[in-house]
Amino acid sequence: MTAVDLSVVIPAYNEEGRLGPTLDAIRAYLDGEAAGAAQWELIVVDDGSTDRTADIAAEAAARDPRVQLVRSGRNRGKGHALRQGVLASYGRRVLVTDADLAAPIQELPALEKALADGHAAAVGSRARPGATIDVHQHRLRELLGRGGNFLIRTVAVPGIRDTQCGFKLFDGDRARAAFAASRLSGWGIDVEILHHFRRRGWPVAEVPVRWSHQEGSKVRPTDYVRVLAEVSALRIRSLRRADILALALFVAFAAVLYSARWTSPDHRYLPHSLQDQNQWEWFFEVTAHNVAHFQNPLFTDLQNAPDGVNLMANTVMLGLSVPLAPLTWALGPAVSLNVAMTLGLAATAFAWYWLIVRRLVRHRGAAATGAALAAFAPPMISHAHAHPNFIVLFMIPLIVDRALRLCEGQRVVRDGVVLGLFATYQIFLGEEPLLLAAMGMLLFTVAYAVLRRDVARAAWRPLARGTGIALAVCLPLVAFPLWWQFFGPQSYKSVLHGDNAGNSPLALLSFSERSLAGDAGTAASLSMNPTEQNAFYGWPLVVLAFLIVVWLWRQAVVRALAFTAVAAAFLSLGPKFRIPLTDTVLSGPWALLSDKPLFESVIESRVAMVCAPALGMLVALAVGRLAARGGALRYAGLGAVALALLPLFPLPLKAVDRTEVPSFIADGTWKEYVDTAAGETLVPVPLPDPAGAEALHWQAVADLGFKLPGGYFNGPWGPDRIGIYGASPRNTSNLLRDIRNSGRPVRLSDAWRRAAQVDLRYWNAGVLVLAPQPGDTALRTTVDDLLGQRAKWVDGVWIWDVQGGG
Repeated sequence: MTAVDLSVVIPAYNEEGRLGPTLDAIRAYLDGEAAGAAQWELIVVDDGSTDRTADIAAEAAARDPRVQLVRSGRNRGKGHALRQGVLASYGRRVLVTDADLAAPIQELPALEKALADGHAAAVGSRARPGATIDVHQHRLRELLGRGGNFLIRTVAVPGIRDTQCGFKLFDGDRARAAFAASRLSGWGIDVEILHHFRRRGWPVAEVPVRWSHQEGSKVRPTDYVRVLAEVSALRIRSLRRADILALALFVAFAAVLYSARWTSPDHRYLPHSLQDQNQWEWFFEVTAHNVAHFQNPLFTDLQNAPDGVNLMANTVMLGLSVPLAPLTWALGPAVSLNVAMTLGLAATAFAWYWLIVRRLVRHRGAAATGAALAAFAPPMISHAHAHPNFIVLFMIPLIVDRALRLCEGQRVVRDGVVLGLFATYQIFLGEEPLLLAAMGMLLFTVAYAVLRRDVARAAWRPLARGTGIALAVCLPLVAFPLWWQFFGPQSYKSVLHGDNAGNSPLALLSFSERSLAGDAGTAASLSMNPTEQNAFYGWPLVVLAFLIVVWLWRQAVVRALAFTAVAAAFLSLGPKFRIPLTDTVLSGPWALLSDKPLFESVIESRVAMVCAPALGMLVALAVGRLAARGGALRYAGLGAVALALLPLFPLPLKAVDRTEVPSFIADGTWKEYVDTAAGETLVPVPLPDPAGAEALHWQAVADLGFKLPGGYFNGPWGPDRIGIYGASPRNTSNLLRDIRNSGRPVRLSDAWRRAAQVDLRYWNAGVLVLAPQPGDTALRTTVDDLLGQRAKWVDGVWIWDVQGGG
């Protein structure tokens, strides 16, 4: 048997109607047209058939000793049968084929040629140009199969279009090694074997063949779902221990960061989030509400009644808030937001880790160090208080990798389509981070193209073509949401952030408040607020990065990363910046972009966030190089890296007990005073705004049962529809806000009282509610005077019953 040239393996389960003719056709071909083959064997593996399949194979074996029967006591799946048959083979080459011969045995020479050309395996394909399909499946079945196959190859074997075609030729020894290492017993074994070949670096060819659909096929469209599940589980199990450890550490790190909230998510609040935690929990709650009631997820009038809120223009992260809607229904928006931020931050770190391992450094420890810096850098920790759209960035490394694949020019159409889908999803996670990532990628691309013109010449055509394909995929998918965002109800042109939104040069060298070496006073003096500490990398890391660039200067990627970080840092200074310790003010490069569409709404200090992954990659390259060295240099270098990063080590975020929701809201007493059927609203005193948005939490606790005027969101103001934070101001909302801020009542005129009646009718107010708070006496006295009625104390709040708008 050691002289066997070709082994043919056929898995069979209840194939009595087709097996006999298939065996005859294969034997006739191998003895006739393929008579030049030295020796062959044909192995039928009966997978516990309940009909005469085994008897037919046994009769064939009795007539021809080159036919063998391998029996299985029970039905265990195609994968188990193939494994038994291949491991029982002796051939220099092994052909596996289905019992229906959908791909006829006469197609074998095409596969043999691929092996003769140096490939370790040849896959018969119905999807490659040149393939012929004599009999098609039902159209719906074919579409479902293609969709399932696309998902499978995306997860496991990119580049192989037809993973499930049952006509494959392997180098014998490698086939036996791969099947011996296989674990799947179902249809997924085809993908598992191809993935094994790819992982071992054994080349696989996909060869177009003639194929015909055979009635009675046992492959169902739902089997693709099962294969996808099996392959996904297999990929997870095949992760290296170092990869699993890195993921576990990132999850643990993120959990510790949010530990003060995880003790009781519903009753703990991050004070440094200002009012953003209330806003984001409301976003998750309103998205879940819209999904549950089949309402437009891009708009709501539950806040800012009666005008409403353009949710697409408010970064509600539909890419997360929609999938997490069931969790929000079950456990509430506070838990959903905590899950999104904790796991999203960990996923972001692991995505950077994956990209660094794939593209820069194979050393897992070096990659983990760089990824930790990219995901847990001081700007990321600052945004971790309040802005999930700026910390849930796991799609950005995937987008970067797909763009790099386009530069390789191997599968431009496929990679362009995937890039378009990735960009589409990122738009529903956060558009501003995508814009900043595109800026960083552009800076790196320009620098690398200048340094490696040979690479640029080879890459620009496939990159341009793939980018065009990505846009062709992305734009139709996002066209309506983006139209709604920029031209729909309550849309706006740009957001006013005020002057001096850029970083001070000192902020790049200082430490943020939640860093181990941080100082709250210094950080506050150099940033807009605790959620916008967008630089603060610290002078030790800046010095370390400089030394790394000098040391590894010969590497073009190092110089390109250094240019990216430096350019992003300069852009983050804003249109003007002052040289520290002087009165000299210089124009910054951001002045060229500040009035351009899209860029005019960007807080320019956030551009410094681009430095985080660039610095992380530089550190990863240095640690990888040091880990490969020996002697004192290795330990001195690693020690220097540790000393530079230690001051940036993030501290857990502070959390405090949440303000208790008044019983008037929590117990549902409000329902006696608000006629929701008539569209009446509950008017908090003062109205909710970016400085005080606790009423959004009331609304979430009340399951969004009532509508609110005012609120915390981005919306239009004035005839030019300039974007502002909060509702367009009205006389009464301004009055109540000023009293809250000053703590002093105002002497009212009849004009104020008339204006209040107009505003209450506009809001269709049912009841005004004042919860105990600093300065509430002045507010209560003023509203008494405005309405000409004294407040009533009901279930922990003062109320004014004004049903019908007063």
